[in-house]
Amino acid sequence: MIDREHLHQNGYQLLRQAVPADWLDELRAAFEAGVIGPEQWPVPRGPDWRHALVDLDARVQAVCRLPALLAVAGELIGEGFFLAQVEGREPLAGGGHQVLHRDLSDQRLGDRVTALVYLDDYGPVNGATRIVPGSHRPGERLAPFDFSDESRVVHLAGNAGDVLLFDADLVHGASLNPSGARRRSLLVSYCALGLYESHLQTLGLRAIRMDTRERFEPADFV
Repeated sequence: MIDREHLHQNGYQLLRQAVPADWLDELRAAFEAGVIGPEQWPVPRGPDWRHALVDLDARVQAVCRLPALLAVAGELIGEGFFLAQVEGREPLAGGGHQVLHRDLSDQRLGDRVTALVYLDDYGPVNGATRIVPGSHRPGERLAPFDFSDESRVVHLAGNAGDVLLFDADLVHGASLNPSGARRRSLLVSYCALGLYESHLQTLGLRAIRMDTRERFEPADFV
């Protein structure tokens, strides 16, 4: 059940135990099988993260299509949308810190949604995500934000199987992984249909191999 008021006011929803527990081992195995070095990606990645190619795995694809995830994505986007990308990420010991940032909408506010599917328990000790609730859409345009100001940050914590979905304009960032404890996740992107042509132009740069032609409508998940 979507808390629509909370979702639109705060720009995110954390779905506790959204992934069936008996899927987790298979998802972790897909992550490990897909790990490639940071230099092997079309655009080199930072050395303080592990990155995994997982978008052709059937179980990963099933997670991306869980009705609860599609319902939240559709509610935030507010029009027809598509599954654009999924990859695996994990911060290494002593790494993973990101400056607060917005991923940014492309054509209109709210046209992109990100989901983080946690495959391990997460919290401050292993670099969990931090967010600034309500920083996504204060009006018809984005308000300036001092990304060095962490006074409003909320540090998330929870268990494997949780899923965080948020508006791409929500201020967020990964944290340092001081302990080195595992924090594998799937990073999923959903986009409004108006972004499909530009999406096709960058498939190679983002190492996207999956078929992205499937279409979803918010009304299908009410």
